[in-house]
Formats: sequence, structure tokens, C-alpha cells
Amino acid sequence: MSVEITQVTLTEVDDANVRADLREFGRAWWIFLVVGLVWIFVSLLVLQFDQTSINTISAIVGIVFLLAAVEEALHAVFTRGWMWLHLLLTVVFLVGGAWAFVYTTMTFGVLAIMLSWFLLLGGTVEIVASLMNRDAELWWLGLITGILLVGIAFWAIGDPDRSGWLLVLWVGLGAFFRGLGRIVFAFQVRSLKRVGA
Repeated sequence: MSVEITQVTLTEVDDANVRADLREFGRAWWIFLVVGLVWIFVSLLVLQFDQTSINTISAIVGIVFLLAAVEEALHAVFTRGWMWLHLLLTVVFLVGGAWAFVYTTMTFGVLAIMLSWFLLLGGTVEIVASLMNRDAELWWLGLITGILLVGIAFWAIGDPDRSGWLLVLWVGLGAFFRGLGRIVFAFQVRSLKRVGA
């Protein structure tokens, strides 16, 4: 009578654990699907090009400011250095969040102008970086991108209405593509349920 002894290596155990973790992660695929659908819903709200767009964008800004206030308050409580600065930033973010919810039109207008100036600055940096790296392959793609960004910025800076349209498109399309990406990722994660099964 012979008995076979099978030795399991550490690598095989680790591979089995990784496969089990991937299968477990794959069971949560629906969370990414729901997040993707919420992003697409937000994009549909924003892309209405009416007061709903202004209110939605201002609400997003208000929520981000309030979350930043919570984070800074936690930093003030749990860290010792620069506590006064964290408390000051907490107050500033709280005021900014409240302002975004109360004065939605002003918040929207300021964001629209800031986006235009951001595009102007980003386009200028892209042009300079491309010209400095002319020895790199395809350096001219950065140059074209920078020129387009500067052109869009000049177009939008000259008129508040155009800045507003640009902001609505930027946020709406950004939310739509983020949602689409999350939905695709959800189905990729879903396929992990079958790993090593």
C-alpha cells in the first residue's frame, strides 16, 4: 500500500488566495454598475442646458466643499501640526459649500469663468512643453492640443454665455463618460466571478 504525499508550495497557496479574492471582488460588480448609472443620470440633468444644469453643477460644488470641510475638520482633530490652518480651511469650505447651495447662479458663473481661464493656462503650458520637447516623437500632438485649448479658452472668456455653455458641456460630458466607464468596468469586474472556478 503506497501513499502519495502532495506538497503545496507557498506560490500555489498565494495563487489560490488571489483567485478567491478576485472571485469575491467580482461579486460586487453591481456597485460599479449603479455608480455608472448615477453618473449618467447626473449627466442627463446637467445637459438640459437650463436652470437644472446650473443647480446640479452648483450642488456638486457644494457637496465637494462640504466633504472637504469634513476632511479638514478631521485633520484638525487627529493631527497636531497646523491645527489652526485646518480649522480655518474647515470654516472656509463650510462657507463655500453653503454659498454654492444658496447662490447657485453666482457659483455657476464663477465656475464658468474659472474653467475658461484654466483652459487658457493649461493650453499655454501644453504649447510651451511641446515646443521644449521637439526632439520627442509626436511632439506636435501636444502643440495642436495646446492651440485648441487656447482657442476654446479665448472663445469662452469673451462672453459669459459661452463660458456657461462650455462649463455645462464639460461637466455633462465628463459625467457621461465617467458613467460609461464605470458601467464597462462593472462588467469587467463581473467576469472575475469566474476566475479559477
